[in-house]
Amino acid sequence: MGYSGVRGGQEAIEAAERLVERARFGGHSRWLELDQITERLGPAVDRVMGEGGLWAPHLAARAIRQSQGDLLEAAQLLRAHRSTLPRLGYSLPVDTAELPAVRRVSPAHRNPPGGQLLGRSADFTPRLLDLGPEGPAGAHTCEVPNGPDLPHDRLPESAGSDPEAVLRDAGLLPDRRNTDDPEPYDITRAPARPGTPRSARLSAMAHAETGSLTHLWYTCGRSPRHQSPEIPLELRRGRLPLRVTHPHTGRPVTVAAVQVTEARTVRPVARPRPDGTRFDLGYGLCFGENEPKALAMAGLDLLVHRDPHTDRLEQKVLIALDGPEASGFLEHLKLPHYVDFRSTMERVQAVRAAAGGRA
Repeated sequence: MGYSGVRGGQEAIEAAERLVERARFGGHSRWLELDQITERLGPAVDRVMGEGGLWAPHLAARAIRQSQGDLLEAAQLLRAHRSTLPRLGYSLPVDTAELPAVRRVSPAHRNPPGGQLLGRSADFTPRLLDLGPEGPAGAHTCEVPNGPDLPHDRLPESAGSDPEAVLRDAGLLPDRRNTDDPEPYDITRAPARPGTPRSARLSAMAHAETGSLTHLWYTCGRSPRHQSPEIPLELRRGRLPLRVTHPHTGRPVTVAAVQVTEARTVRPVARPRPDGTRFDLGYGLCFGENEPKALAMAGLDLLVHRDPHTDRLEQKVLIALDGPEASGFLEHLKLPHYVDFRSTMERVQAVRAAAGGRA
C-alpha cells in the first residue's frame, strides 16, 4: 500500500489554532500567574514534572497553563522542551538516608524506629467538597494552630532510623543488589525493553502516567495468585540533595534540593527461597508529592521481581505506562486515515467476494 502526498486545509488548520489561542487567553477571569499554579496546584505540578522527566516547577506551571489543565499534554510539552536542552553532565548518587523528611509513616509498625511523622496529609480528612467562601479569611497570613515546633524541612534526630535495616539485620530481607546494574539505566538515551536491568524499570515507572501505573498495580496486586497482602514498610516525603562534581576542584557540591516521595513495601514469602521465612521488598521513588505513584511503583517493582513474565508484566511496566506516548498514539488516530481505511475496505470486499457474499 502506498501513500500519496495531500495538500489543502491550511486555512482550517490556522483557524483551529486561533480558536485554541482564544480559549487559552480569552475569558473574563484574571490570567493565571505561574506562582499561583506552583503554590496552589502543587500536586499537579509535581505530577507533570515526574511524567515529563524534568524538575522545573515554573516550566511545569507554564505547561499546565498552556495545556489548559490537561496534565498529559503538559507532561508532553515539558518532555519535548527537555529534549531541546543540552546535557551538561550527570549528578552524583545520593543516599536517601540523607532525606530530611517532612512526612514519614510506616503502616507496618505501630512504633517504628525513629517514630512516625504524619506531616501534611489528607489521609484522615473527610472527602467533602468545601462549599464555603472563596478562600479562607486572611489566607495570606494563615498559620496552623498547635503545630509542632520544628522546621518544616527537618526531623528529630531519632527519626533517622530505618525500618528496613531492622528487618535486614534480623535476616528477614534478601539482598536485591545486582552487580550487573552498576549505573542507572538512562531510558531517555536507550529504549527500555524486557530483559533490561531493574534501574530501567524504576526509571520507566518514575516517568509513567500516574493513573495507568496505579491501575496496573491494582489489577496485578489484587490477583488471586497474590494471596499474601502487601504492606508499606515506609513512606517518606522531603527534599533530597542534588550533587554534582565541581569542574575545578573535583569535589562533590550540593547545588539544589529536589522534592521526592519514597516508598518501600514488603510481601512475605521471598525468592529464591519460597519457604515463608523472609520478605520480598519493593522500592519506589518519584518527583514531588505523589504518594500513590511511589507506592504503586514499589508494589510493581516487587511483583515484577517475583514473576516478570506473568501476564507480560515487565513488558507492560516498560512499554505500556508512558502517558505522552499513549496519548500521542491516541491523538494520531484523529489525523487523516482515509488511505488506510480505503485499503482495509478493499480487503474486506475482496474477502466477501471470494466467499460469494456469504461472509
